[in-house]
Amino acid sequence: MSRLIDQINGPQDLKGLALEQLTQLAQELREIIIETTSLNGGHVAPSLGVVELVIGLHYCFDSPKDKLIFDVGHQTYAHKLLTGRRDRFHTLRQYGGICGFPRLCESEHDAFGTGHGSTSIAAALGYARARDVRGTDEKVVALIGDGAMLGGMVWEALNSASHAKTDLIVVINDNEMSIARNIGALPNYLARLRSDPHYLRTKQAFESLVSRLPRGDQMIGGIERMKDGFKHLLVPGMVFEELGFTYLGPIDGHNLPTVIAAFQDAQAIGGPVVVHTCTVKGKGYPRAEEDARRFHGCGPYEIETGDSASSSDRPSFSQVFGDTMIQIAEADPRVVAVTAAMPDGTGLREFADRFPDRLFDVGMAEQTAVTFAAGLVLGGLRPVVAIYSTFLQRAYDQLLHDVCLQNLPVVFALDRAGLVGNDGPTHHGVFDLSYLCQLPNMVVMAPKDENELRQMIYTAVYHEGGPVAVRYPRGSALGVPTDGALQPLPLGKGELLREGTDVGLLALGSTVATAVDAAARLEGEGLSVAVANLRFAKPLDEDLIVELAETTDHLFTLEENVLSGGFGSQVAQLLRGKDCRGTLLTTLGIPDRFVPHGTQAELRRDLGLDAEGIAAAALSACGRTASVRGGTEPGGYGERAASADARSV
Repeated sequence: MSRLIDQINGPQDLKGLALEQLTQLAQELREIIIETTSLNGGHVAPSLGVVELVIGLHYCFDSPKDKLIFDVGHQTYAHKLLTGRRDRFHTLRQYGGICGFPRLCESEHDAFGTGHGSTSIAAALGYARARDVRGTDEKVVALIGDGAMLGGMVWEALNSASHAKTDLIVVINDNEMSIARNIGALPNYLARLRSDPHYLRTKQAFESLVSRLPRGDQMIGGIERMKDGFKHLLVPGMVFEELGFTYLGPIDGHNLPTVIAAFQDAQAIGGPVVVHTCTVKGKGYPRAEEDARRFHGCGPYEIETGDSASSSDRPSFSQVFGDTMIQIAEADPRVVAVTAAMPDGTGLREFADRFPDRLFDVGMAEQTAVTFAAGLVLGGLRPVVAIYSTFLQRAYDQLLHDVCLQNLPVVFALDRAGLVGNDGPTHHGVFDLSYLCQLPNMVVMAPKDENELRQMIYTAVYHEGGPVAVRYPRGSALGVPTDGALQPLPLGKGELLREGTDVGLLALGSTVATAVDAAARLEGEGLSVAVANLRFAKPLDEDLIVELAETTDHLFTLEENVLSGGFGSQVAQLLRGKDCRGTLLTTLGIPDRFVPHGTQAELRRDLGLDAEGIAAAALSACGRTASVRGGTEPGGYGERAASADARSV
């Protein structure tokens, strides 16, 4: 039996399909999404939950002329399948394949690149106002989940849209979840809307009643005041109405006739319109419906059972962090945890179960998380804020103004620091060393393994001198024992793992194990290599760095961070300040470009940050043949810290 999807080469091909064909198409899209993500991993539940919404959008609107903007962007798999990427969909999230998020450079149908939440309405409003200035007639639609509605940018944009009174459609995909279940007043408000599906009937009936009252001309002022008062009681969508939006809904987001009718009504009404849709996250795949949190974003899995296709007997760094938090919190009632809608991803689920009153989830609102933690400190607690590195970028001003300026001992646990793999450029945590090290009072640490992570979290919690950030990578830990006692590390002190005289490798965090491997390869080539685990990006271990600068011929810094302002830059600045003239320094890290998606191993190879690339770069710097790579150009993306004076500090 031929598939309808094979006839869809672009959104225009949907226009002639009958309703029953659209329903068949929805089933085919789900089958392809499940099949592909079972092999590649990805955001399964979010994309399955919006299949009918995406079909309805492309059926009712004319992309790419009309602009469809997806918030967060992890629910765009059906969109990609309908917009000319069907034949490449099997490459989803694979190295060199299509991205798991919208990207301007990937398709003209991707109107805005997204990977972080709560941005869609502001971007859509920008499109709409530009349209008004240019005098064109395209429609602009933002599809946003109820979890992303918790972000402050959403309400700033809604307020601006209310003032603009321009044509703008906001579709709320209400599945009662972000990654974990949503918390707070807004989700409760949306829940009340879901429980009262008679909004339009109530509104229309009331307005009809008012219009038929006798002597309406004389009573119009009083009637309008009365109508407004009653609307607060009778109209479920009054919050949006008060913001100047016409509210449609709530509707069943999986009922295609209803979805299509609502989108057509929204176009006909004009002005700012909210369409409130109710969906089931993971719809169509029972395993994802039952455990939407696990299938929000996952690796490859067995379709029949839902079990992970690959597993490691080693815990993840996130799990080690969560276990350490429980151990510390058991002994110290002041210790609390803060998350921004990520209790599962950050390893805090068991902490929440164990200490339900000491886990604070502020929703998808990183800025609030940081300033809230500052208040917790001043209230006598010791908060640990667990946020992915890429998401903490959203709270830079709060870090600077509310925490560092006041020198408050807030702990930041930065999960997914460095290269994260297949989620790509929106999710790589490769900027935190640069933006954290420039902040006064901030201490920045990175562990070489899971046991050192335990000691760093303990050290951070009991550091009285101000804020501390601990960055650690995504994925499985190294398998070292973690049953030892928790002890504080000496501030700003690293460790020399091996001595050498030809090359000194200054490593930080996840690059330490790679440096040890590279050193072994270089010893096989006849070089004497020193390896240091610096532990601290700020403050640096000045004595250890200067010692290696004086006792080795060539220093290398290794980091999974952008070179600009990163660990290597800090070392170069230190050596210049110590007047270590003539020291040869090469910094290896992320160059001045965004890194695409691919496995961590593939990306490290291309960046010259795997053991072979580091060894090849060292051999080349020492005037030796770079044979360890086996024919691949070594260190292709490595950059020199001081290219103006040819590697000399």
